[in-house]
Amino acid sequence: MEVPGGKRILEGLVEKSLFLCAMVAVLAVFFIIIFLLRDGYQIFQIEGIWNVLSGTDWNPTGEPAAFGMLPLITGTILVMVVAMIISIPLSLGSAIYVAEIASPRMKGLIKPAIELLAGIPSVVYGFFGLILLTDWIRVFFDQPSGSSWLAGSILLAIMALPTITSVAEDAISVVPREFKEGSVALGANHWQTIRGVIIPGALSGITAAIILGIGRAIGETMAVLMVTGNAAIIPEPLYNVFSPIRTLTGTLGIEMGEVAFGSSHYHALFGVAVVLLFITLTVNLGARLVINRIRKIQAPSPRTPASAVIRENLQKVCRIALTPFLIAYSLMVRSSVFRRSGYLLLRWMGYVYYTFLAGIAFIIKAFTSPFFLHQARRRLFHPRMAQKLMFSLIIVSVLCVIFILGLVMYEILINGVGALSWDFLTQSPRDLGRSGGIFPAIIGTIYLVGGALLFALPLGIASAIYLIEYTREGRMTDFIRAGVDLLNGTPSIVFGLFGFAFLVLFLKFGVSLIAGQITLSLMVLPTIIRTTEESLRSVPRSFREGSFALGATKWQTTWRVVLPPAMPGILT
Repeated sequence: MEVPGGKRILEGLVEKSLFLCAMVAVLAVFFIIIFLLRDGYQIFQIEGIWNVLSGTDWNPTGEPAAFGMLPLITGTILVMVVAMIISIPLSLGSAIYVAEIASPRMKGLIKPAIELLAGIPSVVYGFFGLILLTDWIRVFFDQPSGSSWLAGSILLAIMALPTITSVAEDAISVVPREFKEGSVALGANHWQTIRGVIIPGALSGITAAIILGIGRAIGETMAVLMVTGNAAIIPEPLYNVFSPIRTLTGTLGIEMGEVAFGSSHYHALFGVAVVLLFITLTVNLGARLVINRIRKIQAPSPRTPASAVIRENLQKVCRIALTPFLIAYSLMVRSSVFRRSGYLLLRWMGYVYYTFLAGIAFIIKAFTSPFFLHQARRRLFHPRMAQKLMFSLIIVSVLCVIFILGLVMYEILINGVGALSWDFLTQSPRDLGRSGGIFPAIIGTIYLVGGALLFALPLGIASAIYLIEYTREGRMTDFIRAGVDLLNGTPSIVFGLFGFAFLVLFLKFGVSLIAGQITLSLMVLPTIIRTTEESLRSVPRSFREGSFALGATKWQTTWRVVLPPAMPGILT
């Protein structure tokens, strides 16, 4: 059916408007990079890029001043990596349980409980970590102080749990039911269906969930600042999880409020923000490469023996795993700490490297032999045994998450309920905050969040509609999604610096509510886009085809047929 001229013009205008909304994330990333580089490049120009990135001493107020960022970069990466090692298995196990194993009644209890974790502010997590977690680490591991790398990683893992779980569960739930039924009809049990059909089908959403979690871990400021000890040192040895560390975000949070405008210290802090952005970009590009590799591994050629496929992929994983090790070693050898013993250390590391490769080669050869694969498949990986084992691990992960939620809520309620009163909620603060109430803070929070949603909600929904309904997968969608991922991974403290440099100073908004609302809207925009995308994907294709068959245009179909059933997921 031919679309009338008026409707064709309307469709064109709608599509162009949606495209402009989708480009907001890309433009935001562009302006963030430009304005951070404008104030941060001076420190790299004066001190030298290599000296700043590889320097082991951060003392910008000393005589002479030192701007070595290596301890800050190392602390940020170490905290993030261990947090993800803890959080990803628990989150994916919880998502699989809620989406595929739990009864409707149990799902109705567990899913809101997990989402409740996402509603707890980061400063509350920081208070919980400072009061309880650090003390537990100090006593249990007999350490002089519990403020450490381990405390920061555990706290970040807890904070990333609801984000990864919620998005991954939505992605798993939208896998077509026909896929599951076909797998069961072919003789697969429940776990085989989850492993071989559901998880591959939800892989893009699961990857998005992990990227969101990594962005939360890299970008957190207040909670990490409160529990990591904030010592700008590299742990010795490097695996010492009880060592205090300082992250890039923590450095910005501690020092930005007291720095002199236009000083070398000021430009150095903007340089720290630039390094944070490039780490975020590296993480997102790495995540895209990993997901492409996983997709290739999941669909090997039918003519390729399974042992050869496993051996080849294990070798690739080993090479990838050794790359950061060699880079870190080269940086350490160049630093003054290791310069004197460089030759002996080089020889020792060569022996370790050779032994490691020889051991990996032996393991690959042994564990990919036809005999071992046959015996393992027959005895250890029997379908019933594998299902019982994996379901047990999944249930344990859910219990861990519920225990964490209960512990956090218990500590908050026990320590906070006694301070609540009507006067505390309705009065203004007095005596510099030592008495009175928090009523202005409550009203300011409502204004700030409400205004941010007025900016972010229409832009986020429109961007997701364009990506799902109006364009096919290609370079443009990859470009926009890369911008969304990078915007999501941008730390909150960097958003604050951008808002200060662009909105407050450049556009001359001043320190105002509107500047805070726009900055906060950019922070929540990628979450709204990702959530809306998964919700739109959950609407069956047949709904759209039926609408088109009745003569509706694309926008009429999107507005009247696709958005209503997707709205619950969008509101989530």
